[in-house]
Amino acid sequence: MDASEERDDADLRAQIEEIEALSSIYAEEWCVIDEAARVFCIRVSDDSQRPRLTLCLQIILPPDYPSSAPPIYQINAGWLRGADRTTLSNSLEELYVENTGESILYLWVEKIREFLIEKSQSADGPEMGKTVTTEEEGHDYDEDELPDYSMLKLANQSAQLFSSASDDEELPLIKHGETITDRRSTFQPHLAAVLTPEQVQRVLNHLYENKKIASATHNIYAYRIYCEDKNSFLQDCEDDGETAAGGRLLHLLQILDVRNVLVVVSRWYGGILLGPDRFKHINNCARNILIQEGYTDTSEETSKAGGKNKRPKGKKAK
Repeated sequence: MDASEERDDADLRAQIEEIEALSSIYAEEWCVIDEAARVFCIRVSDDSQRPRLTLCLQIILPPDYPSSAPPIYQINAGWLRGADRTTLSNSLEELYVENTGESILYLWVEKIREFLIEKSQSADGPEMGKTVTTEEEGHDYDEDELPDYSMLKLANQSAQLFSSASDDEELPLIKHGETITDRRSTFQPHLAAVLTPEQVQRVLNHLYENKKIASATHNIYAYRIYCEDKNSFLQDCEDDGETAAGGRLLHLLQILDVRNVLVVVSRWYGGILLGPDRFKHINNCARNILIQEGYTDTSEETSKAGGKNKRPKGKKAK
């Protein structure tokens, strides 16, 4: 056995030992989503007896963890947004750097618990007593509903772009689309033309000031900004607890080849599971408002949805 094989074997043994320990410590809070793919989930609360704040930490263990790679993770919590989400993500990254090469999950879980306790005791914490139910919390995971692994850390890669937004940055005009209702769940799209990440954050902040939108179970978003000087796109997305929905929404923007636009889809969960239909409604909402605002049209959308870049009708490229 060569050195590489020995390292891989050691990593596998370390993962097995860590998973067994976590399963024993956290019991029902620990969930195996796909053991073969090394996908796991743990529910973390500020109080085990009377939880006020709860989030779900979803992780994937790559083959070279813990020796040389960190876990891939996604934080699912409808109430956790903006600077708080960035702060928590940064603290997990710092913990990994401080403990490179060691098993990190227990430290991550306890760091998250400390964050939740501090947040629940702070005056600016989310509304207490509010229960946020996600589609995933009501059923076991099917293979088709596993997270889009390539998207799990996408938000973290550009989190610093959203750490602050200039007060002088102009708030773009926000348009709201028609709702789609299915089995008591309601979906509504929102759209804004954006040219900078700061404008994206200002739009999101403004939307969250609306109590109805802020109370949505999920606010999924994706944006694409064309950087003319680099001939490339700045783009990102957010699931907001609806696993893989943000990645699917961004993929829609990509195949429609739209630019300089942010699309947000709010979903109010009605208590009845929709399964894969929820993704269909999210994308249909987004497609409808893009057509409504002239970013694409029915004939283009039903063809290849590719080719030349789409822009709002009546607006010239700068």
